[in-house]
Amino acid sequence: MAMACMKLGSKSEVFHLDQDEKTWTCSSGLPSDVTIEVGDISFHLHKFPLLSRSKTLENLIGDSSDDEKKISFGDEKRSCVVKLHDLPGGPKSFLLVAKFCYGVKLELNSNNVVHLRCASEYLQMTEEYGDENLISQTENFLNEIFDNWNDTLKALESCEEVVEYAEDLQIVSRCIDSLALKACSSDKDLLGWPVSSMRENPFATVIWNGIQTSSSPNQDWWYEDVSGLKLPLYRRFILAIESTSLDQERIAGSLMFYAKKHLPLLGRQSMIPNVNLSSFFDSYLDQKTLLEEIVDLLPSQKGVVPTKLLLRLLKTAMILHCSPLCLENLERRVGLQMDQASIEDILIPNMGYSSETLYEIDCVQRMLDHFMVADRDRDQDGSEITGSGCLEDNDDDLIRNSHSLTPVTMVANLIDNYLAEVASDVNLKLEKFQSLAATVPDFARSIDDGMYRAIDIYLKAHPWLTDSDRELLCRLMDCQKLSLEASTHAAQNERLPLRFIVQVLFFEQLRLRTSVAGCLYVSDNYNSQTHLSSSMVLPESGNVHLLTTGGSDRRVVAVDDMRGRVSELEKECLSMKKEIDKIVKSKGISWNSLCKMFGVGLRLKSKSRDRGAKNVSPASRIKENNQNEENGN
Repeated sequence: MAMACMKLGSKSEVFHLDQDEKTWTCSSGLPSDVTIEVGDISFHLHKFPLLSRSKTLENLIGDSSDDEKKISFGDEKRSCVVKLHDLPGGPKSFLLVAKFCYGVKLELNSNNVVHLRCASEYLQMTEEYGDENLISQTENFLNEIFDNWNDTLKALESCEEVVEYAEDLQIVSRCIDSLALKACSSDKDLLGWPVSSMRENPFATVIWNGIQTSSSPNQDWWYEDVSGLKLPLYRRFILAIESTSLDQERIAGSLMFYAKKHLPLLGRQSMIPNVNLSSFFDSYLDQKTLLEEIVDLLPSQKGVVPTKLLLRLLKTAMILHCSPLCLENLERRVGLQMDQASIEDILIPNMGYSSETLYEIDCVQRMLDHFMVADRDRDQDGSEITGSGCLEDNDDDLIRNSHSLTPVTMVANLIDNYLAEVASDVNLKLEKFQSLAATVPDFARSIDDGMYRAIDIYLKAHPWLTDSDRELLCRLMDCQKLSLEASTHAAQNERLPLRFIVQVLFFEQLRLRTSVAGCLYVSDNYNSQTHLSSSMVLPESGNVHLLTTGGSDRRVVAVDDMRGRVSELEKECLSMKKEIDKIVKSKGISWNSLCKMFGVGLRLKSKSRDRGAKNVSPASRIKENNQNEENGN
């Protein structure tokens, strides 16, 4: 469908542009008796056609030579000169006005109708100065194009050049209301296709079983179209659709599309792009204003903007030195959905003039604080809802609590990885490292290997730390939550304080003893059951048969595996025992004092379980030897 148009006039063209391209003349055969100056363009015309259509021109071209009416006369031709430098639309609009006054053929379309409507109002071309005057003609055509998306959009874009006059005539608001209604609608007839989005019809024809059907439009079909609007008009459009029932995700999608198109710094890592500095300064101010407006327009609903895009906006805002309010808004939004962020996203380079650290540690700290506050609020809301009901099954509570911890667990892993990345920065203060690590609650970490890795990197990059600082740092970890691999590494790590190494060895030995005791308890129970089964025979056959089930072979294999693991654990236990003995002897402390130091008893709770065993197992001998050593010390 072609652009809507309205043809006016019937006479052939009589206006010609001189070679200087600054003077228009009318070749009607009569000498010109009035000169209209619009900007740097002059129009040599005749009074009567103009007087008969415009009240303003009638007042200005009258026989009076009053200076207040902006009339002056030349000495030679005695020609009347009228200056219309503030005419809406400038020389292009006046040329069309002149053609209308002379009855020359012209075409109204969505590109020029707004300018002509404003110019006709300025010149007071009402019905008093002729039927079907320019005001009524342009107004009628405007009402027609509001039924079509493309024409309405083009009319709105043309308002940017005459925005003050268009606002007074409510053309801008009418265009925006029409576009907002169409953006929220999926009615093909209402939209007036085809639209210009992607230069394709989003209602593409689909053939199903030989029948042509019209598909539903893509929800983002209008993003590209409205992205061509200047920021003030685009803001008005977004505010208009926000007042409707349109999904906030679609509004946020349009804002992100607009930002990507008009913010070349979005996603750039350099402080200043490789362009002319003077032109960049103007662009820098424009981009700063644009970004602040985009952030202000973002819907408040959580999750409508992906965390990755929010962090890209935040990085760009730091480069452009946006207002503190804009930065705080973005940090809060990221914090609310920080569990969706990746380590690459939160590694934000420090853009400050007096940068101490390589990365924005304080920014991540603030985002983490926002997340923890929101998480506590969610827990409180969840507990209130739970308290109002009556649950008899504790498993339901466990499942609900595990779900509520999932975002916190993800953030805990994220922060541990982040600390490991920034720990090598020699300018990173111990206080900032501690604060960021301690903000995550202990229950969020099921295992502390990530925290141990970050602390080890920090200690390696900061060898000047005192023993007290090292101990403070290690208090961020729970040595009981270290894996066997991490515990083995920590036991041999010279960067860790001695107290922590001993504690790691101590708890690892306790863990091994508990594992050995558990394995032997299962093994002894199985042996007793096997002995009982083997004593039972079938009297009919006289042959001896074991009364076992089909899974007995698997249990035998499992017990063999347990015994093999027990042997391995026994060796590891003895090795760690030797390491502890060396530390104890070097420090001159006893085993009893060591137990009191860490508040842990070494006696196994499984002692009563092993009393019925006929044979003394290796683990029992280890236990007995350790008890003897304790008594000897």
